[in-house]
Amino acid sequence: MTTFIGDYPCKLDAKGRVVFPSAFKKQMSPEAKDRFVIKRDLFEKCLILYPMDEWLRQVELLRKKINPYNRDHNKFLDAFYRGTAELVLDSSGRLLLPKRLLGNVDILKEVVMAGQDDKIKVWSKSVYAAAETNEDDIALLAERILGGTLNEED
Repeated sequence: MTTFIGDYPCKLDAKGRVVFPSAFKKQMSPEAKDRFVIKRDLFEKCLILYPMDEWLRQVELLRKKINPYNRDHNKFLDAFYRGTAELVLDSSGRLLLPKRLLGNVDILKEVVMAGQDDKIKVWSKSVYAAAETNEDDIALLAERILGGTLNEED
């Protein structure tokens, strides 16, 4: 399984292509084969780039939890898959980001590709800078999420 770490400023060319950071390329599993799926994030104003092997894992997780004959589940699936696109690294190590998705998250020219465990978030540089959480807020989140009492069986 791939774990992406680091954040890298990148520039889009006139066609919407971006050079994929070589550090991320080194962190990818061979199973991904330079193929990705990109989609809008459900929670933040950015895009999420999944290597193909991780995307397939995410789809399996969905299939285990979702009943397509349940209206709410079906509605969620519509939203989850809306705007997804398959991307492939070209021979120059670039990804062509769909313009329709770039417009949804205000990406014009400068982007930040930020690793987050098994995926890469693609941000507008200005939105990424504005979304930085201060240290006190991070400490409170860590305490609330991770600071509970530990059970010896965990």
